[in-house]
Amino acid sequence: MSLASQIAPHLPYLRRYARALSGSQPAGDRLVEMMLEAMIADPASFPTDVPARLALYKGFQAAWAESAHSSAKPGFSLPEGSSFENVANARLAAMMPLSRQALLLGAMEGFTVDDTAWLLDIDAETVRELVAAALADIARQTRADVLIIEDEPIIGMHLESIVRDLGHDVTGIAMTMTEAMECFHERTPGLVLADIQLADGSSGIDAVKLILAERSVPIIFITAFPERLLTGERPEPTFLITKPFQAATVEAAISQALFFNSTARLGA
Repeated sequence: MSLASQIAPHLPYLRRYARALSGSQPAGDRLVEMMLEAMIADPASFPTDVPARLALYKGFQAAWAESAHSSAKPGFSLPEGSSFENVANARLAAMMPLSRQALLLGAMEGFTVDDTAWLLDIDAETVRELVAAALADIARQTRADVLIIEDEPIIGMHLESIVRDLGHDVTGIAMTMTEAMECFHERTPGLVLADIQLADGSSGIDAVKLILAERSVPIIFITAFPERLLTGERPEPTFLITKPFQAATVEAAISQALFFNSTARLGA
């Protein structure tokens, strides 16, 4: 089996991880591209004694570690005037990079503690300590008003419970695009959790487009159909969670979205 065929199924999810880690779609995608270019130039650098997904993420971790030492964290070619470098520098200085990586690798990407330890070149106990540090940081995070766009009542209530347990407030649970816009106008949220397919056949994607046309708000898509948003053929979300989800996955995504959003406001 060719190298391309081995890694192709895992690339959309690596891009998701890269974006969640960097807080930016262009930044995350650029680092993945750089990692792939290096891999193509030196195929022997791709480990063959572990599953392809682990080997792919290992290559990305090496690229991220290298970029973290550059003058423009995390080492991307940024458009002139971009504020991302300031955002990344300030936020990465405020929280230990390894703790965020350990949390996301486990909670969002589903790696075991042992796999995460191998990816980060540390031991399992250190992984647990880093995750604990990241969770402590979440507990100290600024509270936000959250709008949930979800047409399944049980899932909506589950998301509401997760959000409130984190100390955030829920402005509403909308089951259609119309309800989403009504909730948005009634009380402007600081974060939106959005499903793709809604109750009346309307689209959560369209609802988000309308919201973003009026106000810049961090968005987390939560869907059973991630492949519809991870095509690589159009702008894709920075934060994406796959159903069925674990509470820890949602918590990690919320933390990352608010983490970078609050820094963007500070650096504006």
